[in-house]
Amino acid sequence: MLDTEPDLSTNPFSHIDFTSGAVAAVSGGSDSTALLLLLKNHLDRTAPATKLLAVTIDHGLRSGSAAEAQAVAKLCARLGISHRILTWSGRKPSTGLPAAAREARYRLLSEAAQAEGVGMILTGHTADDQAETVLMRQARAEGLARDEGQGHAEMAGRGLAGMAPATLYDWREWIVRPLLGLRRAALRDVLRRENVGWADDPTNADEAFERPRMRAALADGNGAQRIGDALALAAHEGRARSQLGLAAASLIGDFATRLSCGLIRLDPLLLNTGDERAAVYALRILLATTGGIAFLPDQARSETLFGRLRAGFLCATLSRTVVDSRRSGIFLRREARGLPSAAAITDGTVWDGRWRITLNDSSSALLIAPFGAAAAKRLAKGDGKTPPNLMRAALAAEPALWQGGECLDLSGDSRAPMAVEVRPVVAPFARFLPSFDLAPARAVAGLIGAAPVPPLPFSGHSAG
Repeated sequence: MLDTEPDLSTNPFSHIDFTSGAVAAVSGGSDSTALLLLLKNHLDRTAPATKLLAVTIDHGLRSGSAAEAQAVAKLCARLGISHRILTWSGRKPSTGLPAAAREARYRLLSEAAQAEGVGMILTGHTADDQAETVLMRQARAEGLARDEGQGHAEMAGRGLAGMAPATLYDWREWIVRPLLGLRRAALRDVLRRENVGWADDPTNADEAFERPRMRAALADGNGAQRIGDALALAAHEGRARSQLGLAAASLIGDFATRLSCGLIRLDPLLLNTGDERAAVYALRILLATTGGIAFLPDQARSETLFGRLRAGFLCATLSRTVVDSRRSGIFLRREARGLPSAAAITDGTVWDGRWRITLNDSSSALLIAPFGAAAAKRLAKGDGKTPPNLMRAALAAEPALWQGGECLDLSGDSRAPMAVEVRPVVAPFARFLPSFDLAPARAVAGLIGAAPVPPLPFSGHSAG
Protein backbone atom coordinates (compact mmCIF):
# COMPACT_ATOMS: atom_id res chain seq x y z
CA MET A 1 0.00 0.00 0.00
CA LEU A 2 1.23 3.48 -0.82
CA ASP A 3 2.83 5.22 2.14
CA THR A 4 2.05 8.70 0.88
CA GLU A 5 -0.43 10.37 -1.46
CA PRO A 6 0.69 9.80 -5.06
CA ASP A 7 2.41 12.76 -6.67
CA LEU A 8 -0.50 13.45 -9.01
CA SER A 9 -2.27 16.78 -9.51
CA THR A 10 -5.76 15.28 -9.10
CA ASN A 11 -7.26 12.10 -7.73
CA PRO A 12 -8.41 10.17 -10.83
CA PHE A 13 -10.98 8.21 -8.81
CA SER A 14 -12.66 11.03 -6.88
CA HIS A 15 -15.64 11.26 -9.28
CA ILE A 16 -16.31 7.51 -9.52
CA ASP A 17 -19.06 5.81 -7.53
CA PHE A 18 -17.73 2.51 -6.17
CA THR A 19 -20.94 1.48 -4.42
CA SER A 20 -21.33 -1.67 -6.52
CA GLY A 21 -17.63 -2.56 -6.44
CA ALA A 22 -15.12 -2.74 -9.27
CA VAL A 23 -13.18 -5.13 -11.45
CA ALA A 24 -9.68 -3.85 -12.28
CA ALA A 25 -8.14 -5.14 -15.50
CA VAL A 26 -4.46 -5.74 -14.68
CA SER A 27 -2.15 -7.14 -17.34
CA GLY A 28 1.06 -6.61 -15.39
CA GLY A 29 2.23 -3.73 -17.55
CA SER A 30 3.10 -0.37 -16.01
CA ASP A 31 -0.24 1.33 -16.69
CA SER A 32 -2.52 -1.33 -15.26
CA THR A 33 -0.18 -2.03 -12.33
CA ALA A 34 -0.22 1.66 -11.43
CA LEU A 35 -4.01 1.61 -11.77
CA LEU A 36 -4.16 -1.20 -9.22
CA LEU A 37 -1.92 0.52 -6.68
CA LEU A 38 -3.61 3.91 -6.98
CA LEU A 39 -7.06 2.34 -6.83
CA LYS A 40 -6.19 0.29 -3.77
CA ASN A 41 -4.83 3.39 -2.05
CA HIS A 42 -7.97 5.39 -2.89
CA LEU A 43 -10.37 2.72 -1.68
CA ASP A 44 -8.42 2.09 1.53
CA ARG A 45 -8.78 5.77 2.38
CA THR A 46 -12.35 6.40 1.20
CA ALA A 47 -14.30 3.13 0.96
CA PRO A 48 -12.40 0.19 2.49
CA ALA A 49 -15.44 -2.12 2.32
CA THR A 50 -15.63 -1.85 -1.49
CA LYS A 51 -15.59 -5.15 -3.37
CA LEU A 52 -12.46 -5.10 -5.55
CA LEU A 53 -11.40 -7.87 -7.90
CA ALA A 54 -8.27 -7.73 -10.07
CA VAL A 55 -8.50 -9.78 -13.27
CA THR A 56 -5.60 -10.71 -15.54
CA ILE A 57 -6.41 -11.97 -19.03
CA ASP A 58 -3.84 -14.43 -20.37
CA HIS A 59 -4.31 -14.30 -24.13
CA GLY A 60 -1.93 -17.21 -24.60
CA LEU A 61 -0.16 -15.43 -27.45
CA ARG A 62 3.34 -15.33 -25.90
CA SER A 63 5.41 -17.83 -23.98
CA GLY A 64 5.88 -15.43 -21.05
CA SER A 65 2.24 -14.43 -20.58
CA ALA A 66 1.47 -17.09 -17.96
CA ALA A 67 4.45 -16.02 -15.81
CA GLU A 68 3.35 -12.37 -16.07
CA ALA A 69 -0.13 -13.31 -14.89
CA GLN A 70 1.38 -15.15 -11.92
CA ALA A 71 3.45 -12.07 -11.06
CA VAL A 72 0.22 -10.04 -10.88
CA ALA A 73 -1.28 -12.73 -8.66
CA LYS A 74 1.67 -12.43 -6.24
CA LEU A 75 1.36 -8.64 -6.13
CA CYS A 76 -2.37 -8.91 -5.41
CA ALA A 77 -1.73 -11.42 -2.65
CA ARG A 78 0.74 -9.01 -1.06
CA LEU A 79 -1.76 -6.15 -1.30
CA GLY A 80 -4.69 -8.24 -0.06
CA ILE A 81 -6.64 -7.94 -3.31
CA SER A 82 -8.74 -10.76 -4.75
CA HIS A 83 -7.37 -11.86 -8.10
CA ARG A 84 -8.38 -14.14 -10.96
CA ILE A 85 -6.51 -15.26 -14.08
CA LEU A 86 -8.73 -15.90 -17.11
CA THR A 87 -7.41 -17.50 -20.29
CA TRP A 88 -8.46 -16.76 -23.85
CA SER A 89 -8.85 -20.27 -25.19
CA GLY A 90 -9.67 -21.52 -28.66
CA ARG A 91 -8.31 -20.79 -32.11
CA LYS A 92 -6.74 -17.36 -32.67
CA PRO A 93 -7.42 -15.55 -35.96
CA SER A 94 -4.66 -15.18 -38.54
CA THR A 95 -5.74 -11.60 -39.31
CA GLY A 96 -7.19 -8.88 -37.13
CA LEU A 97 -5.53 -10.32 -34.04
CA PRO A 98 -5.42 -7.10 -31.92
CA ALA A 99 -9.15 -6.50 -32.42
CA ALA A 100 -10.00 -10.14 -31.68
CA ALA A 101 -7.85 -10.09 -28.54
CA ARG A 102 -9.53 -6.87 -27.40
CA GLU A 103 -12.99 -8.37 -27.90
CA ALA A 104 -12.00 -11.53 -26.01
CA ARG A 105 -10.54 -9.43 -23.20
CA TYR A 106 -13.72 -7.43 -22.69
CA ARG A 107 -15.88 -10.55 -22.89
CA LEU A 108 -13.85 -12.29 -20.19
CA LEU A 109 -13.77 -9.19 -18.00
CA SER A 110 -17.53 -8.88 -18.37
CA GLU A 111 -18.03 -12.49 -17.35
CA ALA A 112 -15.87 -11.94 -14.27
CA ALA A 113 -17.84 -8.82 -13.34
CA GLN A 114 -21.15 -10.67 -13.71
CA ALA A 115 -19.90 -13.53 -11.56
CA GLU A 116 -19.02 -11.04 -8.80
CA GLY A 117 -22.20 -8.99 -9.17
CA VAL A 118 -20.14 -5.94 -10.14
CA GLY A 119 -21.28 -3.47 -12.80
CA MET A 120 -18.03 -1.60 -13.44
CA ILE A 121 -14.69 -2.49 -14.99
CA LEU A 122 -11.65 -0.19 -14.69
CA THR A 123 -8.84 -0.17 -17.25
CA GLY A 124 -5.45 1.53 -17.22
CA HIS A 125 -5.65 3.46 -20.50
CA THR A 126 -3.52 6.61 -20.26
CA ALA A 127 -3.18 9.96 -22.01
CA ASP A 128 -0.46 8.35 -24.14
CA ASP A 129 -2.93 5.68 -25.29
CA GLN A 130 -5.50 8.38 -26.01
CA ALA A 131 -3.09 10.43 -28.13
CA GLU A 132 -1.99 7.36 -30.09
CA THR A 133 -5.62 6.40 -30.72
CA VAL A 134 -6.56 9.87 -31.96
CA LEU A 135 -3.52 10.16 -34.23
CA MET A 136 -4.14 6.73 -35.74
CA ARG A 137 -7.78 7.59 -36.42
CA GLN A 138 -6.81 10.99 -37.80
CA ALA A 139 -4.47 9.31 -40.28
CA ARG A 140 -7.24 6.93 -41.33
CA ALA A 141 -9.71 9.80 -41.77
CA GLU A 142 -7.25 11.72 -43.90
CA GLY A 143 -6.67 8.62 -46.02
CA LEU A 144 -10.41 8.12 -46.50
CA ALA A 145 -10.87 11.75 -47.48
CA ARG A 146 -8.15 11.35 -50.07
CA ASP A 147 -9.22 7.97 -51.41
CA GLU A 148 -12.99 7.76 -50.93
CA GLY A 149 -14.36 11.25 -50.36
CA GLN A 150 -15.29 13.59 -47.56
CA GLY A 151 -18.37 11.62 -46.47
CA HIS A 152 -16.27 8.60 -45.53
CA ALA A 153 -13.78 10.83 -43.76
CA GLU A 154 -16.50 12.47 -41.67
CA MET A 155 -17.73 9.06 -40.55
CA ALA A 156 -14.20 8.07 -39.55
CA GLY A 157 -13.77 11.47 -37.92
CA ARG A 158 -16.23 10.52 -35.16
CA GLY A 159 -13.30 8.58 -33.75
CA LEU A 160 -11.25 11.75 -33.23
CA ALA A 161 -12.93 12.06 -29.84
CA GLY A 162 -10.75 9.13 -28.86
CA MET A 163 -11.67 6.75 -26.07
CA ALA A 164 -14.63 7.84 -23.96
CA PRO A 165 -14.18 8.24 -20.19
CA ALA A 166 -16.68 5.39 -19.89
CA THR A 167 -18.10 2.85 -22.34
CA LEU A 168 -21.05 0.56 -21.68
CA TYR A 169 -20.25 -3.01 -22.74
CA ASP A 170 -23.08 -5.24 -23.94
CA TRP A 171 -25.60 -2.86 -22.30
CA ARG A 172 -24.50 -4.20 -18.87
CA GLU A 173 -21.11 -3.21 -17.46
CA TRP A 174 -19.47 0.20 -17.61
CA ILE A 175 -15.82 0.17 -18.68
CA VAL A 176 -14.29 3.20 -16.94
CA ARG A 177 -10.92 4.71 -17.89
CA PRO A 178 -9.86 6.89 -14.94
CA LEU A 179 -6.25 7.40 -16.09
CA LEU A 180 -6.96 9.05 -19.46
CA GLY A 181 -5.73 12.36 -18.07
CA LEU A 182 -2.38 10.97 -16.86
CA ARG A 183 0.85 10.37 -18.76
CA ARG A 184 2.55 6.99 -18.63
CA ALA A 185 5.78 8.51 -17.32
CA ALA A 186 4.01 9.85 -14.22
CA LEU A 187 2.53 6.43 -13.49
CA ARG A 188 5.91 4.75 -13.82
CA ASP A 189 7.33 7.27 -11.38
CA VAL A 190 4.71 6.11 -8.87
CA LEU A 191 5.74 2.48 -9.37
CA ARG A 192 9.44 3.25 -9.00
CA ARG A 193 8.78 5.17 -5.81
CA GLU A 194 6.95 2.18 -4.41
CA ASN A 195 9.56 -0.31 -5.69
CA VAL A 196 6.96 -2.14 -7.75
CA GLY A 197 8.07 -3.59 -11.05
CA TRP A 198 6.11 -4.24 -14.22
CA ALA A 199 6.26 -6.37 -17.34
CA ASP A 200 7.05 -4.98 -20.79
CA ASP A 201 5.00 -6.72 -23.46
CA PRO A 202 7.32 -7.15 -26.48
CA THR A 203 4.36 -6.78 -28.86
CA ASN A 204 4.11 -3.15 -27.75
CA ALA A 205 7.34 -2.59 -29.69
CA ASP A 206 6.44 -4.79 -32.66
CA GLU A 207 6.01 -2.37 -35.55
CA ALA A 208 4.11 -4.98 -37.52
CA PHE A 209 1.14 -3.52 -35.64
CA GLU A 210 -0.28 -0.03 -36.07
CA ARG A 211 -0.07 1.21 -32.48
CA PRO A 212 3.62 0.36 -31.93
CA ARG A 213 4.40 2.15 -35.20
CA MET A 214 2.61 5.25 -33.94
CA ARG A 215 4.33 4.94 -30.56
CA ALA A 216 7.71 4.86 -32.28
CA ALA A 217 6.82 7.88 -34.41
CA LEU A 218 5.96 9.85 -31.26
CA ALA A 219 9.37 9.13 -29.74
CA ASP A 220 11.08 11.74 -31.94
CA GLY A 221 11.77 15.39 -31.13
CA ASN A 222 8.26 16.77 -31.76
CA GLY A 223 6.43 13.86 -30.15
CA ALA A 224 5.44 15.83 -27.05
CA GLN A 225 3.85 18.55 -29.18
CA ARG A 226 1.97 16.02 -31.28
CA ILE A 227 0.67 14.30 -28.15
CA GLY A 228 -0.48 17.61 -26.70
CA ASP A 229 -2.24 18.55 -29.92
CA ALA A 230 -3.90 15.14 -30.13
CA LEU A 231 -5.21 15.38 -26.57
CA ALA A 232 -6.59 18.87 -27.24
CA LEU A 233 -8.27 17.58 -30.40
CA ALA A 234 -9.79 14.65 -28.50
CA ALA A 235 -11.21 16.99 -25.84
CA HIS A 236 -12.71 19.29 -28.48
CA GLU A 237 -14.19 16.45 -30.56
CA GLY A 238 -15.54 14.70 -27.46
CA ARG A 239 -17.47 17.82 -26.46
CA ALA A 240 -18.72 18.31 -30.02
CA ARG A 241 -19.86 14.69 -30.30
CA SER A 242 -21.71 14.89 -26.98
CA GLN A 243 -23.42 18.12 -28.02
CA LEU A 244 -24.44 16.65 -31.36
CA GLY A 245 -25.83 13.63 -29.53
CA LEU A 246 -27.89 15.83 -27.22
CA ALA A 247 -29.35 17.68 -30.20
CA ALA A 248 -30.14 14.42 -32.02
CA ALA A 249 -31.75 12.97 -28.88
CA SER A 250 -34.00 15.99 -28.62
CA LEU A 251 -35.09 15.60 -32.26
CA ILE A 252 -35.78 11.89 -31.78
CA GLY A 253 -37.93 12.70 -28.77
CA ASP A 254 -39.85 15.38 -30.67
CA PHE A 255 -40.31 13.82 -34.09
CA ALA A 256 -40.06 9.98 -33.84
CA THR A 257 -42.89 7.66 -32.81
CA ARG A 258 -43.05 3.88 -32.57
CA LEU A 259 -46.37 2.99 -34.16
CA SER A 260 -46.24 -0.78 -33.80
CA CYS A 261 -43.79 -3.64 -33.60
CA GLY A 262 -40.99 -2.84 -36.07
CA LEU A 263 -42.51 0.37 -37.44
CA ILE A 264 -41.26 3.89 -36.66
CA ARG A 265 -42.81 7.08 -37.97
CA LEU A 266 -40.86 10.31 -38.40
CA ASP A 267 -42.73 13.58 -38.53
CA PRO A 268 -41.78 15.31 -41.83
CA LEU A 269 -41.08 18.44 -39.76
CA LEU A 270 -37.80 16.73 -38.83
CA LEU A 271 -36.54 17.69 -42.28
CA ASN A 272 -36.78 21.42 -41.56
CA THR A 273 -35.75 21.95 -37.95
CA GLY A 274 -32.88 24.30 -38.78
CA ASP A 275 -30.29 21.84 -37.47
CA GLU A 276 -29.65 19.60 -40.45
CA ARG A 277 -26.49 18.07 -38.98
CA ALA A 278 -28.32 16.83 -35.88
CA ALA A 279 -31.31 15.70 -37.96
CA VAL A 280 -29.10 13.63 -40.26
CA TYR A 281 -27.35 12.14 -37.22
CA ALA A 282 -30.72 11.22 -35.67
CA LEU A 283 -31.78 9.64 -38.97
CA ARG A 284 -28.55 7.60 -39.16
CA ILE A 285 -29.03 6.23 -35.64
CA LEU A 286 -32.65 5.28 -36.36
CA LEU A 287 -31.73 3.65 -39.67
CA ALA A 288 -29.05 1.52 -38.00
CA THR A 289 -31.39 0.58 -35.14
CA THR A 290 -34.29 -0.35 -37.41
CA GLY A 291 -32.03 -2.36 -39.71
CA GLY A 292 -30.07 -4.03 -36.92
CA ILE A 293 -26.73 -2.68 -38.12
CA ALA A 294 -23.84 -2.27 -35.65
CA PHE A 295 -22.40 0.77 -37.50
CA LEU A 296 -24.05 4.00 -38.54
CA PRO A 297 -24.80 4.24 -42.26
CA ASP A 298 -22.41 6.18 -44.47
CA GLN A 299 -22.54 9.93 -43.83
CA ALA A 300 -22.63 10.93 -47.51
CA ARG A 301 -25.36 8.43 -48.42
CA SER A 302 -27.39 9.52 -45.40
CA GLU A 303 -27.10 13.17 -46.42
CA THR A 304 -28.22 12.26 -49.95
CA LEU A 305 -31.23 10.39 -48.56
CA PHE A 306 -32.07 13.33 -46.32
CA GLY A 307 -32.01 15.67 -49.33
CA ARG A 308 -34.23 13.34 -51.35
CA LEU A 309 -36.73 13.19 -48.48
CA ARG A 310 -36.87 16.95 -48.52
CA ALA A 311 -37.44 16.99 -52.26
CA GLY A 312 -40.52 14.76 -52.18
CA PHE A 313 -42.04 11.38 -51.42
CA LEU A 314 -39.96 8.27 -52.03
CA CYS A 315 -39.30 4.67 -51.04
CA ALA A 316 -35.63 3.76 -50.58
CA THR A 317 -33.48 1.31 -48.61
CA LEU A 318 -30.37 2.08 -46.58
CA SER A 319 -28.70 -0.08 -43.92
CA ARG A 320 -31.35 -2.81 -44.31
CA THR A 321 -34.05 -0.23 -43.49
CA VAL A 322 -36.90 0.64 -45.83
CA VAL A 323 -37.57 4.40 -45.77
CA ASP A 324 -41.12 5.00 -47.02
CA SER A 325 -42.01 8.69 -47.26
CA ARG A 326 -45.73 9.46 -47.68
CA ARG A 327 -48.12 12.30 -46.98
CA SER A 328 -48.86 10.75 -43.58
CA GLY A 329 -45.20 10.64 -42.55
CA ILE A 330 -41.82 9.01 -43.06
CA PHE A 331 -41.95 5.34 -42.07
CA LEU A 332 -38.97 3.13 -41.18
CA ARG A 333 -39.07 -0.68 -41.12
CA ARG A 334 -36.69 -3.62 -41.58
CA GLU A 335 -36.48 -4.75 -45.19
CA ALA A 336 -37.64 -8.29 -45.96
CA ARG A 337 -34.34 -9.45 -47.48
CA GLY A 338 -31.62 -11.17 -45.47
CA LEU A 339 -33.71 -12.11 -42.43
CA PRO A 340 -32.41 -15.00 -40.29
CA SER A 341 -33.64 -18.52 -40.96
CA ALA A 342 -35.51 -20.46 -38.30
CA ALA A 343 -33.12 -21.55 -35.54
CA ALA A 344 -33.16 -22.97 -32.05
CA ILE A 345 -33.25 -20.31 -29.38
CA THR A 346 -29.92 -19.64 -27.65
CA ASP A 347 -29.67 -17.63 -24.46
CA GLY A 348 -27.91 -14.28 -24.68
CA THR A 349 -27.83 -13.98 -28.46
CA VAL A 350 -28.97 -10.95 -30.44
CA TRP A 351 -31.40 -11.92 -33.21
CA ASP A 352 -30.91 -10.07 -36.50
CA GLY A 353 -28.94 -7.39 -34.64
CA ARG A 354 -32.21 -6.04 -33.23
CA TRP A 355 -33.54 -8.26 -30.44
CA ARG A 356 -31.78 -9.72 -27.42
CA ILE A 357 -32.93 -13.20 -26.42
CA THR A 358 -33.07 -14.33 -22.80
CA LEU A 359 -33.89 -17.99 -22.29
CA ASN A 360 -35.45 -18.59 -18.88
CA ASP A 361 -36.04 -22.31 -19.40
CA SER A 362 -33.18 -24.25 -20.98
CA SER A 363 -35.49 -27.19 -21.67
CA SER A 364 -37.73 -25.14 -23.95
CA ALA A 365 -37.83 -26.62 -27.47
CA LEU A 366 -38.76 -23.51 -29.42
CA LEU A 367 -37.57 -21.99 -32.66
CA ILE A 368 -37.23 -18.31 -33.48
CA ALA A 369 -37.87 -16.99 -36.98
CA PRO A 370 -39.56 -14.03 -38.67
CA PHE A 371 -43.35 -13.83 -38.51
CA GLY A 372 -43.57 -13.89 -42.27
CA ALA A 373 -46.24 -12.35 -44.45
CA ALA A 374 -49.00 -14.88 -43.71
CA ALA A 375 -48.77 -14.61 -39.92
CA ALA A 376 -48.36 -10.83 -40.13
CA LYS A 377 -51.55 -10.52 -42.17
CA ARG A 378 -53.41 -12.47 -39.49
CA LEU A 379 -51.90 -10.69 -36.48
CA ALA A 380 -51.43 -7.08 -37.60
CA LYS A 381 -54.19 -4.88 -36.23
CA GLY A 382 -54.76 -1.46 -37.76
CA ASP A 383 -55.08 1.67 -35.66
CA GLY A 384 -57.12 3.64 -38.18
CA LYS A 385 -54.22 6.02 -38.85
CA THR A 386 -51.31 3.91 -40.04
CA PRO A 387 -51.55 2.32 -43.51
CA PRO A 388 -52.32 -1.39 -42.87
CA ASN A 389 -49.87 -2.55 -45.54
CA LEU A 390 -47.02 -0.83 -43.68
CA MET A 391 -47.95 -2.49 -40.40
CA ARG A 392 -48.09 -5.91 -42.07
CA ALA A 393 -44.76 -5.41 -43.85
CA ALA A 394 -43.09 -4.31 -40.63
CA LEU A 395 -44.50 -7.15 -38.54
CA ALA A 396 -43.51 -9.75 -41.15
CA ALA A 397 -39.83 -8.98 -40.46
CA GLU A 398 -40.14 -9.17 -36.66
CA PRO A 399 -39.23 -12.27 -34.61
CA ALA A 400 -41.74 -14.86 -33.52
CA LEU A 401 -41.57 -18.08 -31.55
CA TRP A 402 -42.48 -21.20 -33.47
CA GLN A 403 -43.53 -24.51 -31.96
CA GLY A 404 -44.61 -27.53 -33.98
CA GLY A 405 -45.06 -25.40 -37.07
CA GLU A 406 -47.32 -22.92 -35.23
CA CYS A 407 -46.42 -19.24 -34.93
CA LEU A 408 -46.62 -17.82 -31.40
CA ASP A 409 -46.98 -14.06 -31.12
CA LEU A 410 -44.20 -12.22 -29.22
CA SER A 411 -46.07 -8.92 -29.15
CA GLY A 412 -48.37 -9.76 -26.26
CA ASP A 413 -50.28 -12.93 -27.22
CA SER A 414 -50.91 -15.06 -24.13
CA ARG A 415 -49.70 -18.15 -26.00
CA ALA A 416 -46.11 -16.84 -26.05
CA PRO A 417 -44.44 -18.79 -23.20
CA MET A 418 -42.64 -17.06 -20.35
CA ALA A 419 -39.63 -19.31 -21.01
CA VAL A 420 -38.29 -16.76 -23.50
CA GLU A 421 -37.88 -13.00 -23.30
CA VAL A 422 -37.13 -11.11 -26.50
CA ARG A 423 -36.38 -7.40 -26.10
CA PRO A 424 -35.28 -4.80 -28.67
CA VAL A 425 -31.76 -3.39 -28.63
CA VAL A 426 -30.29 -0.11 -29.90
CA ALA A 427 -28.23 -1.80 -32.61
CA PRO A 428 -25.35 0.68 -33.17
CA PHE A 429 -24.72 0.91 -29.41
CA ALA A 430 -25.75 -2.58 -28.26
CA ARG A 431 -22.16 -3.87 -27.95
CA PHE A 432 -20.23 -0.70 -27.13
CA LEU A 433 -21.89 2.54 -26.01
CA PRO A 434 -19.35 5.35 -25.49
CA SER A 435 -20.52 7.94 -22.98
CA PHE A 436 -20.27 10.51 -25.80
CA ASP A 437 -23.36 8.87 -27.35
CA LEU A 438 -25.35 8.36 -24.18
CA ALA A 439 -28.12 10.88 -24.93
CA PRO A 440 -29.22 9.51 -28.33
CA ALA A 441 -28.89 5.92 -27.08
CA ARG A 442 -31.24 6.67 -24.22
CA ALA A 443 -33.68 8.43 -26.55
CA VAL A 444 -33.83 5.48 -28.96
CA ALA A 445 -34.04 2.96 -26.10
CA GLY A 446 -37.11 4.78 -24.81
CA LEU A 447 -38.59 4.95 -28.30
CA ILE A 448 -38.35 1.23 -29.11
CA GLY A 449 -38.80 -0.19 -25.61
CA ALA A 450 -35.23 -1.40 -25.09
CA ALA A 451 -33.86 -1.93 -21.59
CA PRO A 452 -32.90 1.37 -19.90
CA VAL A 453 -29.26 2.39 -19.99
CA PRO A 454 -27.58 1.57 -16.65
CA PRO A 455 -26.64 4.82 -14.90
CA LEU A 456 -23.12 6.12 -15.26
CA PRO A 457 -20.95 5.17 -12.26
CA PHE A 458 -19.90 8.76 -11.73
CA SER A 459 -20.84 10.47 -8.48
CA GLY A 460 -22.68 13.73 -8.99
CA HIS A 461 -23.64 12.79 -12.56
CA SER A 462 -26.82 11.30 -13.98
CA ALA A 463 -27.08 9.09 -17.04
CA GLY A 464 -28.36 12.15 -18.91
